[in-house]
Amino acid sequence: LGVTMSKWINIPDNPMDHFGFVYKITHESGCYYLGKKQIKRRIRRPPLKGKRRRRIDYVESDWKTYWGSSDNLLEAVKKYGEQEFTREFVSLHESKSELAMAELKLQLEHDVLNDPMSFNGIIHVRLSKKVGDPIEWANNNDT
Repeated sequence: LGVTMSKWINIPDNPMDHFGFVYKITHESGCYYLGKKQIKRRIRRPPLKGKRRRRIDYVESDWKTYWGSSDNLLEAVKKYGEQEFTREFVSLHESKSELAMAELKLQLEHDVLNDPMSFNGIIHVRLSKKVGDPIEWANNNDT
């Protein structure tokens, strides 16, 4: 969408200390979009000389200029202009699964698929958790 006129509001002092954030983009009319965005993205680097294992590194994503993944929203931004929209941080998160869960909860709380004021046309989520040994956990927690 080119040069960003609408800045993010509620940006924390240290966004790069977090994995990602849930956001809300709102038009002057009250229409809105709820989504999530990673602040960092993972990249694979070639192995160091004499080593075999590829290196994993994190770099800043395009979050500063990001306008969401909704085609309806992007068309509206193009049609009405970025200046009519407000982009705000709702919450910060430390992991991919925590981020996905927070986005889903917010979308369900706002009932975005049934709200005619919402640009959200789909809820797409993939959740996961680290699974240790649940039997060991149960034995140690007297369930």
